[in-house]
Amino acid sequence: MNNITPTDTQQAPIISLKDVNHWFGSGENRKHALKDLSLDIYPGQIIICTGPSGSGKTTLLTMLGGLRSCQEGSLKILGEELNGASNKQLALLRLNVGFIFQAHNLMMFLNARKNVRLSLELHEEYYSENMDQIADDMLNKVGLGDRADYFPAKLSGGQRQRVAIARALVSKPKILLGDEPTAALDKESGRAVVKLMQELAKEQQTTIIMVTHDNKILDVADRIIIVEEGRLANEQQEEAFLKKMKSSDH
Repeated sequence: MNNITPTDTQQAPIISLKDVNHWFGSGENRKHALKDLSLDIYPGQIIICTGPSGSGKTTLLTMLGGLRSCQEGSLKILGEELNGASNKQLALLRLNVGFIFQAHNLMMFLNARKNVRLSLELHEEYYSENMDQIADDMLNKVGLGDRADYFPAKLSGGQRQRVAIARALVSKPKILLGDEPTAALDKESGRAVVKLMQELAKEQQTTIIMVTHDNKILDVADRIIIVEEGRLANEQQEEAFLKKMKSSDH
């Protein structure tokens, strides 16, 4: 586990939740998905979110990425309050967020370079730049400089996920969200993908939040948060979880 020094947490949080609640549906079918969540996440931190299936992890992740607004409580991302945020506000926020999914979601009819370039095309500041060159430089960083012209069908699962990482990080987002980014990969590829995310995020001072069930990558986190039945575990529950995890590694 990486240690967060006191100076790290003297900065303003990049994400701050206070008493956040979220529901799905209405009437008798209304489901309380997130319950009274309060959490501060700081610039450059790597946060891993884990817990049982159906506990609310992905709902939380989509909220932190501006894919849904906050219904009750306060959710501030990059200083912007998202309770009652308009679709336009959410769209602007998403320009500061990179996404990596379990299924890499690459465009199969585009080569690696053009898949990475897609992310740059969302940002006006890159219009006057050589976007192909920026994409190639990023592919070099993820070890795929010689695969820029390859289409996803010609790449392995680990290579496709590296293209997805390059696409997510090329525009230098402030926040990177991963939803089970290693689930479709073998142990070695999964580990390599996460270490790569860690190195590039530290280099760019990007905050990473990952939902995962993969115990083999928990050690890269600055903090592990556990969501169970829509609630965040307390410190004692977190410690018990980590102790159990460490004992299962031996």
